[in-house]
Amino acid sequence: MKKPKEVKVIEINRNRFNIYMLFTRHPFINLIAKEIGYYSNDNNSILGVLLFDYTDQDYNYTLMARDENKQFRAFEVKHSFETKQEAIDTLTNSIKWHTTQNVNIVEQGVSKKGLELFKIVVDEAKLHPYFVRLNNDKGLKASKNAIIEISNHLDDIDGNFIEQFQSLNGFDARIWEIYLFASLIESHFEIIREHNRPDFIVKKDDVEIGIEAVIVNRKNNPPRYLFHEDNVITQDKIKEKLENETPLRFGSALYSKLSKEYWKLEHLKDKPLVFAIADFHDNGSMTWSFTALAEYLYGKRDILVVDENGTQKIETTDVEDYVKESGAKIPSGFFLQENCEYVSGILFSSTGTLGKFTRMGIEAGFREKGQVVVRVGDKYDPKPDSFKPIPFMYKVNEDGNETWSEGLNLFHNPNAKFPIDMNLFPNIAHHKQEDDELISWVPEFHPFASMNFNTVIEE
Repeated sequence: MKKPKEVKVIEINRNRFNIYMLFTRHPFINLIAKEIGYYSNDNNSILGVLLFDYTDQDYNYTLMARDENKQFRAFEVKHSFETKQEAIDTLTNSIKWHTTQNVNIVEQGVSKKGLELFKIVVDEAKLHPYFVRLNNDKGLKASKNAIIEISNHLDDIDGNFIEQFQSLNGFDARIWEIYLFASLIESHFEIIREHNRPDFIVKKDDVEIGIEAVIVNRKNNPPRYLFHEDNVITQDKIKEKLENETPLRFGSALYSKLSKEYWKLEHLKDKPLVFAIADFHDNGSMTWSFTALAEYLYGKRDILVVDENGTQKIETTDVEDYVKESGAKIPSGFFLQENCEYVSGILFSSTGTLGKFTRMGIEAGFREKGQVVVRVGDKYDPKPDSFKPIPFMYKVNEDGNETWSEGLNLFHNPNAKFPIDMNLFPNIAHHKQEDDELISWVPEFHPFASMNFNTVIEE
């Protein structure tokens, strides 16, 4: 007689649990209980979380399995365990039992939700090369798996999300939206998806904020592989682009959103409005365009000056306008323009790219066999007399603690009709203009830019 296969229950880390549960866990749970342990069977079809109840001062657990939309939902809750070990033992035995009963899907009777982002609906000639790599490259397996888990929770309000995610003219924008969705959920915002404009309405502490995503797109600059000889750009060339071209690109993208007058929508009346922008105009451009955005928003340029004694200091000058190729002058100072008082701030990140999804996927245990990923970048230096970032480098693994919102910046509009309380976004960098100085509140670890060196060693 064949012996039944033994069911193994393993303790998993918070990173693995979060990739499955971040988007269904209600923020309210943090107020009533503390998560102290995470468990799974060997194929991750059943998850368990051990909690400590603040009110009753005892232990309880919840078991979860996927529903019809592949979202993990609770199907068993047990409470009032006096000891932690008693709760763990009962949780473990219960996972084993349900696994032997082939519990894989727990029907909830919910409406259809989620997107099959990797079911090809676009002609091959129109597929974005990065989508093709994401779909097929072993080195991007972690990215793909992370995106699939998030996509189980996405709505397609416009009806074209999948098509754009796969296509040349939409992949970058949709990646940015998926990243924003993950960051907002992680920051304990409730996402309200009842309207197709703006992209998000989020709620926390009875405050609702409209967020519209926008990117600086590639236009006639087709995507290329990052380490191609045509992608090499010198420091002198970057400096030249930052003086005029890059601020103009940010200005064009932001003005296009401003002209849509979202603040006139009834569901945004008397509410803060934020434009969330990312720079995808060329490969790697997001790693050096941060200063151009800050300059364009406030109309101020910081210049590092070294005196005869070698002492460094920052001098701030006004920037009046930029000049387009046609000769037309575009004014600087986005926050100073007409109707910009309705824009409460600008969200920006240089790290909301495929590299972020790769790292978060690896931290959750989705690494390809033989894969080694090293992250290299520059981070904020908290010393008050420092004018340069600090370089950093580390190996990405399951012990990492990167968050979705790591690297996000909120530039506050000093003229906003509806200012945003910084406490609503507690784990990101905040920037405010006070007189001629840009004052920043920055997390302990805040990357300005980074890059993955991603290798898969074949046996």
